[in-house]
Amino acid sequence: MTSSRDPVVIVGAGPVGIACALLLAGRGVPCVVLERHREVYALPRAVHLDDEVFRILQAVGVAEQFAPYTRPMPGMRLINGCRRVMTEFTRDTADGRNGYPPDSMFDQPDLERILLERADAMDLIDLRRGCEVTEVTAGRRPTVCFRNTEDQSETIRAAAVIACDGANSFVRDQLGITMRDFDFDEQWLVIDVRTPKRLDVWDGVHQICDPARAATFMPVTGNRYRWEFRVFDGEDLESLRSPEALRELLAPWMSPAEIEESEVMRQAFYTFRARVARTWRVDRVFLAGDAAHQTPPFVGQGLGSGLRDALNLSWKLADVLGGTAPETILDTYEPERKPHATRIVLMALAVGWALTGGQDGLAAARRAVVAAACHIPGIGNALPEGTPPLGRGPLVERRGLRNRLNGSIFPQPWVRTDDGARRLDDVTGTGYILLTRGPLDPHTADRVDAAGLHHVDADALRCVPSTNPTPAALLRKHRAYAVLVRPDRVVRATARTAADVDDLVALRHPRTAAGTPQVVR
Repeated sequence: MTSSRDPVVIVGAGPVGIACALLLAGRGVPCVVLERHREVYALPRAVHLDDEVFRILQAVGVAEQFAPYTRPMPGMRLINGCRRVMTEFTRDTADGRNGYPPDSMFDQPDLERILLERADAMDLIDLRRGCEVTEVTAGRRPTVCFRNTEDQSETIRAAAVIACDGANSFVRDQLGITMRDFDFDEQWLVIDVRTPKRLDVWDGVHQICDPARAATFMPVTGNRYRWEFRVFDGEDLESLRSPEALRELLAPWMSPAEIEESEVMRQAFYTFRARVARTWRVDRVFLAGDAAHQTPPFVGQGLGSGLRDALNLSWKLADVLGGTAPETILDTYEPERKPHATRIVLMALAVGWALTGGQDGLAAARRAVVAAACHIPGIGNALPEGTPPLGRGPLVERRGLRNRLNGSIFPQPWVRTDDGARRLDDVTGTGYILLTRGPLDPHTADRVDAAGLHHVDADALRCVPSTNPTPAALLRKHRAYAVLVRPDRVVRATARTAADVDDLVALRHPRTAAGTPQVVR
């Protein structure tokens, strides 16, 4: 796709919107990003991401610049009202299956600055601040009307529109899309503090299961710390923001003198909600990020879910606009992302229900159950890790005992190259990959090249020693000769033998009923 064609219009220049633009521009798709705020929001918000999301930032092209501003997070502790540890959920801080630590802490303004710097360097991204969208018309070629910085009306005809305009999405409301509400509406006080020197505390997340006031405490990066305190119904909000209340709330972690010499970066009330849009697409207008789903922060996946949306949608849209895939693959965006986003919301509700105790009559009983469960051997390893595999669909072949890799995210080891150790995705690029156990015969190699696949001989990879299985070992374990891996690193299909590889190659170019690739103009 060239810049002379209609651009993809992205509404909202937060991390999800800019990630969408960078992923699309990296595939040659021009983007116009419309942001109503004239300045970047400088205060901290999201603070956690997992290794899959870090890998998405690698695909976006910012992981190396961003990594120095993060730190591995060693896990979570459940703390009772007496400030005693009930149990600990540990996390390994070494690089995991996706080439990054399983959990990392960061400061969102650092991430946004790096994303915006990269976007500014991309010729195919036109970021316009101070632009208020006033109308969106859906269709095969949607239009976007907005007021520019001079308060003049402009209209853009778009190849597609991606609404990344937050929980109160104007685009979503314009299209008449309603939300499925999970009846969770709680107010919390969020406090971010920068101290002159590091506090003597454990580096993981502290979940305070206290009936007097549920809370979360976490060291972020450097000398930055965050507290989240539940606000009870009917409490005087202004009194909670007083210096006296601040000293009382932070007293378990900081002395009055430490509080006095520290900088309170933010002290604000937030209403945590749990909602998922009933539909994520109208023609070529798509919802992503908070416009599509909002989750309480108890599992730290709000931003991560939005970045997963960006990756899932961007490569499909780029393939359609580039003429290498049929329009129908866009139908897979919502079925592939909505169930997982909903699962995250429900998981956050369950964790919040169990850990923070609630405000209803059964709260005490729940806290007793949690306290008892913490004594069960192995409970510290009970938190789920990683995205569950996608089910069978147009872009995932049948799963089963003989095809268990299908739908799962293929791991990313460090591999030795002539240029030194690199993560696998940096070696293979951002397109489809065909991994095989052994080299291809010349005829098959020609077909693979013609299909635009990047071939990797898993047996020839020189993987850096790790506790994680190598690609070759993973294929052997599942008795697979080859796998076809999508641009989002989801395994699309498995071949049992070398003779079956042609079937994987054929999947790369979906065809119309007439038998020729469908080109969208």
